[in-house]
Amino acid sequence: MHNTSARPLAVVIIGAGFAGLGLGIKLDQAGISEYLILEKADDVGGTWRDNSYPGAACDVPSHLYSFSFEPKPDWSTRYARQAEIHEYIRHCVRKYHLGPRIRLGCEVVEARFSEPEGLWHVSTTDGTALTTRALVSACGQLNRPLYPSIPGLDSFAGEAFHSARWRHDVDLAGKRVAVIGTGASAIQFIPQIAPTVSQLTVFQRSAPYVIPKADRQYTSTEHQRLRAWPALQRAARGLQYLAHEARALAFISYPKLMQSTEKAFYNNLQRGVTDPLKRARLVPDYPIGCKRILISNDFYPALDRPNVKIVTERIEAVEPGGVRTAEGSRYDADVLIYGTGFAATEFLAPMRITGRNGLELNQVWRTGAEAYKGISVSGFPNLFILYGPNTNLGHNSIVYMLESQFRYVLGCLAILQHHRFRYMDVKRKAQEAFNVELQKAASTTVWSGGCTSWYQTADGKQTNNWPGYTFAYRRLTRTPEVSDYECAR
Repeated sequence: MHNTSARPLAVVIIGAGFAGLGLGIKLDQAGISEYLILEKADDVGGTWRDNSYPGAACDVPSHLYSFSFEPKPDWSTRYARQAEIHEYIRHCVRKYHLGPRIRLGCEVVEARFSEPEGLWHVSTTDGTALTTRALVSACGQLNRPLYPSIPGLDSFAGEAFHSARWRHDVDLAGKRVAVIGTGASAIQFIPQIAPTVSQLTVFQRSAPYVIPKADRQYTSTEHQRLRAWPALQRAARGLQYLAHEARALAFISYPKLMQSTEKAFYNNLQRGVTDPLKRARLVPDYPIGCKRILISNDFYPALDRPNVKIVTERIEAVEPGGVRTAEGSRYDADVLIYGTGFAATEFLAPMRITGRNGLELNQVWRTGAEAYKGISVSGFPNLFILYGPNTNLGHNSIVYMLESQFRYVLGCLAILQHHRFRYMDVKRKAQEAFNVELQKAASTTVWSGGCTSWYQTADGKQTNNWPGYTFAYRRLTRTPEVSDYECAR
């Protein structure tokens, strides 16, 4: 696949998760067939391939967390589990015949834009060289596991792994297990492993707000109905969308509305944890909504078990036989599990993306990533980012955001083709004006409530979340504004 002399491709997409595959389907439907999807792993699925830890599931309802153009009437539960979502993604690949367009085990090392040609030159780890008119990053925000920077990590004598690289070959039964982190992944796998391990020590830096999860199995009658009446499924999806979108009122416009969610949290904690000492450690010290609100019915009961210990002391070092805290306590462990999330603010790293005049994207973004509408970056013509800066959500389905972006990218490709432009490069002024407004809007949301979270860079710049309503984002991305781009023939 050394496409050095061949005709340039129309589009190269990096990543075969929801974003990359969804755009591939839309390119085919728009009659653009000269594209490739490059995937560094040996299977499609992105985050749903990587996160196979026990209990992995989505916290957005299944009907909403799937493509609007590819509904699935027979989701087994209201909140789908990892294996079922991964299978849905594979089903999309089969149904839309994407297989021949996907190169697995093909990791992009760098991409350079050649201004005279208006082409991207892409090179991969296996020595492949590709040229393409447009380059699309569909890498997502949660694809690189973040390991804690604690002295002595490598000295640990037992098995140690990140939840996104779960070792299914390590039997935890009867072992002393230490878990570092209590984020979205940890609250799902802790209840699964707590009953089987002899001792579970959970190291918590900051307590999450965990509210009940309204989960249940769908019945076969419901499956039959949804299959028979597709309009019913569209209506169910629409209602779920509206219910989730209404939550944005509290995040974005009226933080006082968070009070009912806070009440749900306290009730959940009260019900789930009987030990008053444990309960005291599980009350967050920051305003609700400032970090991701989590949903679980079994996290608190799992922590309430006698074989589970919650440690809030700062970790000083990892030693061969366990973990030592700043207060001098030592906690023995046979297995160490990192539930420490992802390097979410480093969007396209470690790839090297070089635009006009030798501009390097990682340099441009060193103070925090930003883009125009989360999609285009000034100085990087014909580069489009899906699920890019400030397009993550705290309240609704990211698949809805992706579908808005598909339309926008297709709009840009149509402009390039129709006007025979060599490239489109978003004007710096347009990008700056967009981001000034965006940061202004972000500063009044609950995510700016004075806590550190993965939504922000170390300096506190909001790089991940969309500080508005998803329907407003859809309106904003309906059609590209050609005047916002410098277009060259």
